[in-house]
Amino acid sequence: MSIVYVVHCVDTEGPLYESLAATFERLRTIFQIDLKPSQTLLAKLQRGQVDLGGIEKSVQKVLDPQLIKYNDTWDKIDNMLHEILSLDFRNAMLDRWGSGWIFNWFCVDHVDYDVNPRRRDIGYHNIFDHYCEMLSDTESSQDGLQFHYHPHAFVRHAHRSATHWWSASNSLYQVLSRRIIDRQWFPAVNRPGFQVNRPDSHWFLEQFIPFDLASLALDVNEEDEQQLDFSHGRSGDWRRAPNSWEPYHPSHDDYQIPGTCRRWIARCLNIGTRAYLLSEDSIYQAYSEAAEGKPTVVSFASHDFRDLRTDVNVVRQMLSKIDPQFPDVEFKFAESLEAMREALNLERAPRCNLDVQLESIGEYGHKLTVTSDYPTFGPQPYLAIKTVTNDYHHDNFDFQIPNRQWSYIFDEETFPIRAVETIGIATNNSYGVTTVTNLDTLTGSITHQHWGEHNSRELRV
Repeated sequence: MSIVYVVHCVDTEGPLYESLAATFERLRTIFQIDLKPSQTLLAKLQRGQVDLGGIEKSVQKVLDPQLIKYNDTWDKIDNMLHEILSLDFRNAMLDRWGSGWIFNWFCVDHVDYDVNPRRRDIGYHNIFDHYCEMLSDTESSQDGLQFHYHPHAFVRHAHRSATHWWSASNSLYQVLSRRIIDRQWFPAVNRPGFQVNRPDSHWFLEQFIPFDLASLALDVNEEDEQQLDFSHGRSGDWRRAPNSWEPYHPSHDDYQIPGTCRRWIARCLNIGTRAYLLSEDSIYQAYSEAAEGKPTVVSFASHDFRDLRTDVNVVRQMLSKIDPQFPDVEFKFAESLEAMREALNLERAPRCNLDVQLESIGEYGHKLTVTSDYPTFGPQPYLAIKTVTNDYHHDNFDFQIPNRQWSYIFDEETFPIRAVETIGIATNNSYGVTTVTNLDTLTGSITHQHWGEHNSRELRV
């Protein structure tokens, strides 16, 4: 039986506020048009009644009333969540296996910003904790919980976008190190912020995260190219990537070209936004590819600060129209890790059990040795360090046996062990089974967390 795996990714970013002036500021940024903000002018632009020299339809798309009607408080988001996480909403459409809609929550941390005009929820774990609690309270164990990161612009404004993961902000390492140590959590699936991969993020993911729902490969239309933040590869550049729903291994020097890297990249178009949109044609393409025997993962992304009910219903309508045309193909609602494993027919692999030893060497140093009984996904685990002054750091291991054994020296060139409170180590295997091990250096106690080994829908908290 041929299967189209349907994966709804939600860029989970919490409330978003936008004033009228900010809406017109976005128009200036996207289209380089300077208009005086007013509700009257906004309504005319939304109806396409203002001569803009040929970009009227593109502006209408950006100003679609549904797109600028934001969930600007947690109360609004929670009211939406209580409805969409209910069985009544999920089960309005069932797949062949009797499963209803499944969400994949890719949680971001908004941190290290100086200016926040869109009133984002700033702080480590705020959004992650909110959704963990909500998913637990609503018994939504079928949903996925994964990773989303916003690279920082040079100006530390929470509403600005960028492409660079290894920026001066250091927020990437702060977020992951704190998730490991504070929440005993690490991701197996990534969705890139601003839909951007670049060499730095490409190589970072190759070390640690085996699945990347990222590609916007699509025939570019005129309206998308008229949006300057998407044109000429500035953001979401996937012009050379395979225009297919079949996941692929990227090449080392160009993440858009199939090659011999470890991780898998899947196509992920947009729903409920202004560019690179999922359409009936792209759903039809997915069914056609599945009918040809190709592994087919239809992933698409929207945001929790917009009405997800609308997005879900749009996709349901498209499935209802296309599905009857392919009697030998079934669609399956899926959690992201489950979809990648099943579509690619990946071989199940045991978890990486980490043996952690800390011993003194000489008068002042200590040696940490980490050994895995099964090869890790990347060449090394992620190493997180929390000091007694409540600072968090990330560093590389020293390699003893790649994919199997590593060491790290604590001394005056790193941190003397007396300055360290917790050491966190996290890794995945190639199947996406996650291991998080934390060592409390004050008590010597070690905790191990594993998930995803038997059931990819385990709530990853």
